[in-house]
Amino acid sequence: MKLFVDPLQTVTSLFRSPPKKIGLAPGSLIHVGEKKMEQPIFSYLDYSEDFFKSETDVSLDTCLQLKNHATVSWINLDGVHDVSQVDAFGKAFDLHSLTLEDILNTNHAPKFEEFEHSALIIMKMFFFDEQTHQVWAEQISLVLTAENVLTFQEQTGDVFNEVRLRLERKSGRIRQRGPDYLAYALLDSVVDSYFHVLEKIGDRLDYLETELISRPTQELLQQVHQLKGQLIYLRKAVWPMRELIGNLMHSESPLIADSTNIFLRDLYDHGVQALDTVENFRDTASGLVDLYVSSVSQRMNEVMQVLTIMASIFIPLTFIAGIYGMNFELMPELKWHYGYPMAWGLMISCALGMLWFFKRKKWF
Repeated sequence: MKLFVDPLQTVTSLFRSPPKKIGLAPGSLIHVGEKKMEQPIFSYLDYSEDFFKSETDVSLDTCLQLKNHATVSWINLDGVHDVSQVDAFGKAFDLHSLTLEDILNTNHAPKFEEFEHSALIIMKMFFFDEQTHQVWAEQISLVLTAENVLTFQEQTGDVFNEVRLRLERKSGRIRQRGPDYLAYALLDSVVDSYFHVLEKIGDRLDYLETELISRPTQELLQQVHQLKGQLIYLRKAVWPMRELIGNLMHSESPLIADSTNIFLRDLYDHGVQALDTVENFRDTASGLVDLYVSSVSQRMNEVMQVLTIMASIFIPLTFIAGIYGMNFELMPELKWHYGYPMAWGLMISCALGMLWFFKRKKWF
């Protein structure tokens, strides 16, 4: 179960962390967020050009044996609520206390930060629920070192399955490159997942547009407002993600090889494209609100048009009926044998004549 994104709540508090106790030292390790799984799970992929090994649900000691291997190791921890496990993991890999503090804060904004022997990348993964048409989010923290890539997730399940398959089947250049290229591949998967979510949101916008034209209702308007809130949430994550990739691309860290920069530039373009798509969808969602108002006004105009035509037809009929309904004894046609059919004929002729006139004027 992923974290549900409530658009009414996250618009103002997307990355706002709960206040910590006053006076705590920098680097104090406190988990900020929800506990989403019972026990933390360690897993790893260890590989080189001609070697590959993968294990899931292993001990921390097993992961520590990979620290100084000549191979590239991707070690993942699912479940960051256990502060003691994160602390032990960080100390074993010589991670700065500020790095661990940011990892434990699951409400942190996307960021890239360099340390002496490592680099920290924090980003948001998004998922789209087909049943509820809602966006779900999870934070992932990535630490790049000279030999390893360490990832920290709130729970099991991510968007990296294709990267794992590429590593397993020795596909492309990923097995021939270092940990910096692996970090790029993981970042690329996260950005690609944005487009998958945006595609679903685009389909949803098309559906709502069609429905609003045919039957504008308050329920559809509510769905549009919810979708606008989710797009604002996405923008708050995609905007700093673009800046993160830009900072990574211009970094002079020795952990990032020059040969990886060309791929980071391409990734930056994807980030810009994702942000542009979010902005376009926000404009579309705002346009749907205007469409709802226009559709309701149009339907109201159609109703008023029918009522006006009916009232206009009955005005002369009421006049004729009022004239012949007066109780004067010497009133013309009062004792005429054909007076009653003549009155009906006159009223029917007036009604048909007015209908013909309205039709000729194309008023209905």
